[in-house]
Order: sequence, then C-alpha cells, then structure tokens
Amino acid sequence: MKFSKFALLLSTAGLLSACGSSDKTETGKFNLGVSDNPADAKIVTIAFKQVVLKNAAGSISFDVSEDGELKQVDLLEFQGSAVETLVSGQDITVGEYQMCIYMEKSEVANADSSYVQTMDGAIAGLTTNSNGSCGGVGADDTNTGRLFFNKAFTIAAGNNSFVAEFDLQKGLQGPKNNEEHWTLKPTSVQLVNTAEVGAIAGSVPADVMAQCEAEAGGSEFSAAVYLYPEATALENMDDFRDAASELTMVAPIAAARVNPVVDGNDQVISNDYEFGFVIANNYSLGYTCVAQHDDPELPNTAADDPAFFLHAAEQDVVVIDGATTARDF
Repeated sequence: MKFSKFALLLSTAGLLSACGSSDKTETGKFNLGVSDNPADAKIVTIAFKQVVLKNAAGSISFDVSEDGELKQVDLLEFQGSAVETLVSGQDITVGEYQMCIYMEKSEVANADSSYVQTMDGAIAGLTTNSNGSCGGVGADDTNTGRLFFNKAFTIAAGNNSFVAEFDLQKGLQGPKNNEEHWTLKPTSVQLVNTAEVGAIAGSVPADVMAQCEAEAGGSEFSAAVYLYPEATALENMDDFRDAASELTMVAPIAAARVNPVVDGNDQVISNDYEFGFVIANNYSLGYTCVAQHDDPELPNTAADDPAFFLHAAEQDVVVIDGATTARDF
C-alpha cells in the first residue's frame, strides 16, 4: 500500500441562521469539497452520507446525497489541489465547531457503496472502525462510519476556508488476516486553515527514477515524494509507521504519488508530483521508487526484503501562504 492524503475543503463566511441567530446576525456561506493524492490502488471510493458541524448550541447536518443517492467520490480523481464539492452555499454562524463526516461502510465488495479497486481490477469493500454520533441524523445506522476531527476550529466573520486532510498512507489499510475488506482509519486527519497554507509541485527526472530503480532491483516500482520537516537529511528520512521512529530518524509528514505526464502522442514528457495543502513553513523532500514497500503498520528499512528506502532528497523547500513552491529533484 502506498501514500495518499484525502483533503476536504471547508469554506465558510459569517453565521449559520440554523443555530438560532436573529435577523441581525451576519450570515455567510459554507462549502465542503474533497481532494486527494492517490493511494496504492486504482480506485478508492467513499460513499458520503452527511457532514455535521457541532458546537455548544447543537449540531447542523448537511445531507450530501444527490437525487436520493449517496455521493460517491473516487479520491484518486482529485489529486494535489483539485477539489470535489460536498457542501456548497450554506449559511453558518461564527463560533467554535467540531466536524464529523459520515460515510456508508461496506465489508463486502459493492460498487454502489464505499469500495477499493486494486490494480488487477478486483474490488473490495471499504469500511472504517469508528462509529457513533456527532448529532447527525442516521449516524447510528449499522452501515454508517464516522470520520471525525478531534481539534475544534473557529469560524470567524467573513470568509473562512479550511482543508481537512486524510493521509491514507497512515490511514488506509489493506485486508488483514482473513478479512477481504479495506479499512480507513479516522484518526489520520488534520484540519488546516487555507489562509496559512501553500502548495509544493515539481518533477522527478527520468535519470533519478532510473537510478533508484537500479538500486532497488526487481521489476515493480511505486514512485513517491515524501514530505519531511525542515533540514531532514536523506539518511534520517524514515518511513510511515504506527510505532515511534528511532532517535536519529524523522517521520514523514505526508507523501504524494509521482504521476507520468504524457503529450498528444502518449509519450511521457515528465513525472510530476504535487502537495496541494501544506502549512506555510520550511520543509525537506525525499524521493523513493519503492513506496509500495512502506507498510504504515510496520517499520520498513533498506535492510528489509523487500527493501524500503529514500533515494534522493531536496532541502530548504519554503512554502508561502497562498503560493505554489516549485521544486524539481
């Protein structure tokens, strides 16, 4: 399994009249969308049911179904800064909120629900191990899973935009033991204010990719760029894992797939990556061609068979609010 982050774009302005505000209360708009960097699968579809905002005054539920059908979103169609809208044009009240998103979960292969399709074309159910209610209608249904955000966020007067990112490298798990379904962990999500974020985009030259593949050996490769804190040296770049990293090693923040770009003749002209929503700061980048060997539940190193390693690094990658930082390897 590979890396992925699933971003929800939350844009708000003003106040929600449904929270009991008077006619004198300011109003604004609420929009929610989805965006993603792909996982190691051909399709990762979530069947969304509703979005719930909750505060001390109560909860507000937004039905995201379309014509009575659940809104299915293939996360892999929305990479980098691309966004698919879930909620649009809703008036919100200023204040502090928490958010829950409800999905239909399915442990059996069902293309009408949440599911994963692997590279061989087979599909499997997709579920989450979180249940319970944030005040949403139908949230306690047996086939409903909850994706929640532990950190509260503030909606101020005027325009507010947030991105909730699901890092699927940490949170999307393939079938385990005798199970046949995939599982999405709800705890691999963070909410960031888009006023404080930028983007990183660039390419990996063909010769760098070829050198990595020669070092790895074999015939199957999965190219990815990993995002690390400032001044992380190549030899200190660690993998994704549930356990803590060793003292000298640094865990990645996120990762993005390297995608081939083709011309009109289907010839590959570049291999590009993009991090769509990154908090303004200074970062390091690492490139690997064996991201498929990075199991988020286990430590993975160059000494393993199969091996996981970072092949090349870039330093001093400065992200500025509202801008895209270009960095090629």
